[in-house]
Amino acid sequence: MALSEEKISHLSHLVLQALEKDPSVERKVEKELILRQIKRTLLSELNLDVQIDELVRQKLSSYSRRIVEGSPEWDILYQKTFNEEMKKRRK
Repeated sequence: MALSEEKISHLSHLVLQALEKDPSVERKVEKELILRQIKRTLLSELNLDVQIDELVRQKLSSYSRRIVEGSPEWDILYQKTFNEEMKKRRK
């Protein structure tokens, strides 16, 4: 999923605001450093999603029996394969 810099910045600020409201979170570094790390993390997660999406689409297209993208069967296989690949990468 591609998000604009503006949207990523907005989401980062929302995450930071939520952290600041949480009484169990104590800030020990500058807000800007936290904000930068939140942005890096969001970008990393988005890039991982894109990589896995490409891999899953490649796997599904390599099946000997053609499965039409958008069909219920394709959607189920896509989600199953996507979740499996995500689990592999998160270990």
